[in-house]
Amino acid sequence: MQVGTGVRATLIKAALSVALLVGVPAGAAGQAEYRLRISTENTRAHVQTQAIERFAKELERVTEGRIDVEFYHSAQLFRDRDVIAALSSGKVEMAVPGMWQLDRYVPDVGLYMLPLFYGRTAEENYQVRDGEIGALVSQRIARDLGVAVPGRWLDLGHAHLYFTRSDVQSHEDLAGVKIRIPGGIANRGRLKSFGADPVVVAWPDLPDALSRDQVTGVLTTHETIRSAKLWRNGISASFEDMEYFAQYVPMINARFWASLPPSLQEQVHSTWDQIVDAQRDAAIKAQRSARSALLEQGIKVTTPGTAALLRWRKVARQEEPAMIRQMGVDPDLVSRAEAALAE
Repeated sequence: MQVGTGVRATLIKAALSVALLVGVPAGAAGQAEYRLRISTENTRAHVQTQAIERFAKELERVTEGRIDVEFYHSAQLFRDRDVIAALSSGKVEMAVPGMWQLDRYVPDVGLYMLPLFYGRTAEENYQVRDGEIGALVSQRIARDLGVAVPGRWLDLGHAHLYFTRSDVQSHEDLAGVKIRIPGGIANRGRLKSFGADPVVVAWPDLPDALSRDQVTGVLTTHETIRSAKLWRNGISASFEDMEYFAQYVPMINARFWASLPPSLQEQVHSTWDQIVDAQRDAAIKAQRSARSALLEQGIKVTTPGTAALLRWRKVARQEEPAMIRQMGVDPDLVSRAEAALAE
C-alpha cells in the first residue's frame, strides 16, 4: 500500500517490465487491476486517519493486491472542502470528509444539525444514523454527488461551547455572548434561540479574534481545542452541552465503483465495516483524553443536566420549521427521525 508517495507505482512498473521480459502474464506478476487513491485532510496521528489507513492496508490484503490503494493524509491531495469536486471529476477515487462539508450539496445531511439532535448522546445519534433513515441520507448523498457510500460513518464526536469567560455555567448565561461558528443555518439558529450572538469567523482568524475579544466563545470539540491549544488565546471554560454529533462520510467515485466486479464491491463493504466500531471507540477515547488535557490546563468544564438539555432543546425546536425551510431538509425525514427518537 502506498501512503503519500509514488514508490509503489514505480515498483509495479519495474515488476511489469520484468514480467514482459520473461514472458510471464502481467496479472501473474502481481500487477493491480484497480487503483484506489484515498484523500483525507487530517494528519496521520488523527483517529480518523489511522482508521482509514487500517482500511487501506486490509483492503489490499483481502483483495490480494487486485486493488492498489494509495492513501494520502494531511491534505496532500485535497482539502476536504475541495475533495467533493475532485471525487466527481475522478481526480481521486475515495474521500472521507466531515459531514459539515456536505449539506450545501445535499441538504438532507443537515438533518443531523437540527435542534432535534441537540443534547443527544452518541447512542441516540447511532439509532437514527445507522438505521433506515441514515441509509436513506447516504443514498441521497450517492445520488446527488455521483458517489457510492460504502458503509457507516466514522466519528469525530460531540461539538460543545468554549469561552474566554468563566461565568457561562448555564443556558441562561449564553444571552448576548458572541460565539464563533464555522457557518451553517442550523448552528446560527440553534445558538440564537439560546440568546447567543453567533458570528462566522474563519478558523485561521480565530486566535486573533479571541485575543481581541471580538468573540468570547467558540463552537468546536475538545480535541480541536487541545490540538489548537486555544487556552493560549484565553479559553478558560467549557459548556459541555452536545450541540451536535460530528461524523465523517466515506464516499467513492461512482465510475470507479461501477468498474469493480460485485465480489470486490463486497470486499470493500465488508472491509470498511470492520474498521468502523474500533474507530468510533478510538474517537471516544480521543475526546476523553482531550477533555482531561483541558482540565489539566485549568479549563473549567460545566456539564448541563438531562432536564436542562431537554428544556432547551424544546426552546430551540420552536425555530426548527424555519431552519428546515431555509436548509431544504426533507420534512418527511425529520418526522421519521422524531419517531425514531420518540420525540
